[in-house]
Amino acid sequence: MDPAIYDPSVPDGLGDHDTQDLISKTGDPELGRRYLIPARQGCAVRIKAGQILTLYNPKGNQVCDFFALIDGSESEFLSMEHCRTALGRIYVRECDVLVTNRRRPLVEFVEDSSPGVHDILIACCDHHRYQQLGAQGYHDNCADNFRRSLLAIGIKAKHVPSPFNVWMNIPVSLEGDYSWEAPVSKPGDFIRLRALEDAIFVMSACPQDMTPVNGIGVEPAELEFEINLEGTD
Repeated sequence: MDPAIYDPSVPDGLGDHDTQDLISKTGDPELGRRYLIPARQGCAVRIKAGQILTLYNPKGNQVCDFFALIDGSESEFLSMEHCRTALGRIYVRECDVLVTNRRRPLVEFVEDSSPGVHDILIACCDHHRYQQLGAQGYHDNCADNFRRSLLAIGIKAKHVPSPFNVWMNIPVSLEGDYSWEAPVSKPGDFIRLRALEDAIFVMSACPQDMTPVNGIGVEPAELEFEINLEGTD
């Protein structure tokens, strides 16, 4: 392929890890099992309508770039620009319903143990972002974690959407300026999200270590998650 032709499914570089065995080769999870997402890595998991994902922040400082796609129709995906229109604001709250690029409900924000500071403005980090920040050579990034996580279960990304940045702290001033700040979440915080359609959830433990978004003086950390039926823990 001509390198000048952009293929959204192709990672920009080779990471030092393999997402293939994090869950299963199909992405189908064992209900109630706690899964680990290692620091700087990502994974894709299939979830049925009505099932609930609980996402944990063991160290408290780690941001998760969260993506969701309709299973079997991956051109329809969770869309932050459409969510901002539907919500009428730039922050999410418990009981909010997040929508797709076709404005259809896809994810319900069921519960949040943290102070509730999350971001729906900022694009996921990628190779070019780290080059702009001064990285030398390849740097793990959420865009490639998204691509590799889908490839691991046999799906080619058709687009890299802007994610729901769980626990990411991007204060916006009255003048419209924003800044990159450390998370205000604490160790053990969690959120719960209900799938409203059969979906593929993709989560990336953001590798950002060149801005404060994963905390000050700490390294990017792991995340954990589990999927349960409605009404079970």
